[in-house]
Amino acid sequence: MLTDLYVFGDSPLHRIRPGVKILALVLVCTLLFILEGWPMVSLGGALVALCFALSGLRLRHVVAALRPALWILLVIFLVQTYLTDILFASFVVFRFAVLILAATVVTATTRTSEMVDGILAGLRFAPSWVPKNQIALGVSLCLRFIPLVLSVFQDVRQAQRARGLDRNMIALLVPLVVRTLKTADEVAQAIHARSFD
Repeated sequence: MLTDLYVFGDSPLHRIRPGVKILALVLVCTLLFILEGWPMVSLGGALVALCFALSGLRLRHVVAALRPALWILLVIFLVQTYLTDILFASFVVFRFAVLILAATVVTATTRTSEMVDGILAGLRFAPSWVPKNQIALGVSLCLRFIPLVLSVFQDVRQAQRARGLDRNMIALLVPLVVRTLKTADEVAQAIHARSFD
């Protein structure tokens, strides 16, 4: 079952047009990478915190957004600490966390159908050879597969923990990949059966 990342609400952020939110997300992410330094990333963090407050999202949404990336952020922190210093490593990890949370605000306050409509609206001036509908469908499926993969991973981890294999990465990753590919193949067959090019 493909789920959604949307969190129901009637906040000002929920009512903003999807295209505006997507454009704002792209702008913020670009600025965070172009204008380096603690002042800019701190401003971005404060802006994201304000958006969380305005949208009615809770601390549990922050934890749920960052939890899957904790190991990746930890690896990045250790590598950057080894290559540079702990201050720059902290900056890099904090910037990635701000980017993840900024994307979380957009996906949590925008239904997938609205997101697709916003992408299609943004592509209306694209050349005729650009596959607008396919791009919108691809983005929609990606957004829906994120919670699906997380749900499958939790199911696999609980099953392997009952077998005493929860610390075996191969025992976790192989069933996860197999089940995800099986679901992707089923979705592809459903799309093909509906004659979607």
